[in-house]
Amino acid sequence: MSSSSPSDSSAPAPSPLLTLPGAVAAEAPDEGVAAHYGDLFKEQRALADGTGFVDLSHRGVVTVSGADRLSWLHLLLTQHVEQLPPQQATEALILSANGHIEQALQLVDDGTTVWMHTEPGKQGELIAYLESMRFFYRVEIADLTDEVAVVHLPAGSIAEIPGSVRAVRETAHGRDLFLPRSELSAFAASHGPAIGVLAHEALRVEARRPRLGMETDHRTIPHEVGWIGSAVHLDKGCYRGQETVARVHNLGKPPRRLVFLHLDGSEVRLPVHGDAIRLAAQGLEGRQIGFITTSARHYELGPIALALVKRNVDPEAELIVGPDATAAAQEVVVAP
Repeated sequence: MSSSSPSDSSAPAPSPLLTLPGAVAAEAPDEGVAAHYGDLFKEQRALADGTGFVDLSHRGVVTVSGADRLSWLHLLLTQHVEQLPPQQATEALILSANGHIEQALQLVDDGTTVWMHTEPGKQGELIAYLESMRFFYRVEIADLTDEVAVVHLPAGSIAEIPGSVRAVRETAHGRDLFLPRSELSAFAASHGPAIGVLAHEALRVEARRPRLGMETDHRTIPHEVGWIGSAVHLDKGCYRGQETVARVHNLGKPPRRLVFLHLDGSEVRLPVHGDAIRLAAQGLEGRQIGFITTSARHYELGPIALALVKRNVDPEAELIVGPDATAAAQEVVVAP
């Protein structure tokens, strides 16, 4: 179901923080960093309280510099970035000609360079596309994944930012630091506790924030997962895939919609990405109406998930998930 292709560029070396006490390596798509350091719920509470940091050094880091960088990116991205002020964080998508999501970028401009991070292994594909669109524009594109690591400080953190940090991307959910990869171990020693990606993902699910390759597949359009507004600007010039965006926004509804699910806490097995969703009234023999995109065990809410379901599914309908028929109650994320 995932839109992520096999890594199209070499992955960075595994994080040195995997040698910290209690570190357990994460699985796909987050190989190379820690899933947790021994206590998932304690790590979630720390993040929610604004302490610690998350090692996201497996993510791809790409920069665009040069006098034309913002006006050029404005032509390629779904976001209005032509006059993006320095230090103002934003996010943007790259779409196919048919409007399907190909890249999701977290970016910030520091006044001379646009810094962006993307899903693990997607930086090669991103750079190939950007290079193909350079033409006569005054831009320089660089893959800095092997040199620069992303680390995340949660909202409310009062941790001091090292002077060596190359750029800072600050949002309501926290700050992403572009840190020299060689300084990861020193950063962990002074900014701990280190927190694994499972805790980070649990809070992302709680916040109903989509992730490329998890909440998306090869046919996802931005409307289905709630990226209109936050990552897609509806009042900007042309970009690839814009016709689909405008047509669905003005004339129709997307075929699917993102939902938040409360899962039956009595179940031992946590549903996994791709598990089928059916109407509880029809049981396991019923027609599949959606699939799990991300599930998590939350320190307060218990088992939760994000999922894509058919648009016309009644928001009040009780659902079942996966082969164990785990009961699930919906909360609307994208309106029917």
